[in-house]
Amino acid sequence: MSRFTVEVLVTPRPGLLDPQGKAIHHALASLGYDAVEDVRVGKAIYLEVAAASAEEAAERVEEACRKLLANPVTEDFRVTAEAPR
Repeated sequence: MSRFTVEVLVTPRPGLLDPQGKAIHHALASLGYDAVEDVRVGKAIYLEVAAASAEEAAERVEEACRKLLANPVTEDFRVTAEAPR
């Protein structure tokens, strides 16, 4: 088995209220960053996973996302696995 670094990016689903994103957007606008049109705040989770392949590591983490790491009603997630450098 090899060790893989797996990155999970969890984001609020489009169209759902994101109060933290709105607050940051408002603060950026007040600082003069008018070119920023929208802000969405999510979370990044990094895991070290032992697996036979990057695909297997990603599959295991996707299952964990569906069960624990992301709320399937309000959040989307993207999983990326690669061998550590």
